[in-house]
Amino acid sequence: MNDDSQLFDPPGPRGRRRIRNATAVSVLVLAALLALALRQFAAHGQLAPAQWQMFTQWPIIRFLLDGVEQTLLVTGVAAGLALPLGALIALVRLSRNRPARALARAYVELFRSVPLLLLLYVFLFGLPRAGLTFPVFWQLVIPIVLGNAAVLSEIFRAGVLALDRGQSEAAYSLGMTYWQAMTWVVVPQAVRRLVPTLVSQLVRLLKDSTLGYVVSYLELLHKAQVLGEYYHSVLPTYLVAAACFVLINTALSGLAGWLERRTGQPAQGS
Repeated sequence: MNDDSQLFDPPGPRGRRRIRNATAVSVLVLAALLALALRQFAAHGQLAPAQWQMFTQWPIIRFLLDGVEQTLLVTGVAAGLALPLGALIALVRLSRNRPARALARAYVELFRSVPLLLLLYVFLFGLPRAGLTFPVFWQLVIPIVLGNAAVLSEIFRAGVLALDRGQSEAAYSLGMTYWQAMTWVVVPQAVRRLVPTLVSQLVRLLKDSTLGYVVSYLELLHKAQVLGEYYHSVLPTYLVAAACFVLINTALSGLAGWLERRTGQPAQGS
């Protein structure tokens, strides 16, 4: 059964007709906006072949590919640190130790509320004044890890709470401790259900890497900015960078679909 049918009543004939009409109108409006944008680009010479010719040159392609590599490196390292840290914080928050629970909750509330841009400024300007300086790469990665770990911990916690309590009680009856029951029984089952949500969070984490310009880290978007300003071709360069992000996100969506099929979880829009 589709999950949506558990939340909403299925629309009747009139409701389906309204949905079809609204969809048709939305498509027409989007098509009109796209045509208007292309017309304006053409009127200002942004679609002229000369504006795009540089993207056929290998040094330019190499420059952008290096930006893609740096973006994927930041995303991979940040995800590799934020996922286990988020799981650990979730388990601490679910533990029976009250001070530890309070500490984990304070972490989540703090780093989930503070904007990522402000965290970057802290690592860029605040900590160096206190004598604590990080390399540029870590000035970008650590704030991303801190912010995303707080969000991921809530995802893990919701996944654990959604499981039948009998799973953990059965583990305790076998003599397992809290951490053994969570590590070997509860968390693996929760992660299977959370795969689509976790992949969606990775897409957000990928987008967070575009703040690399704040710390002068040359990820894809920052390289597109440098390239566009140098060749006075900002718009085409940004459009090429946007196409690269779309391709990467499409690959992540494909990975999510593959994992959903492997784990037997229902597909979700990402």
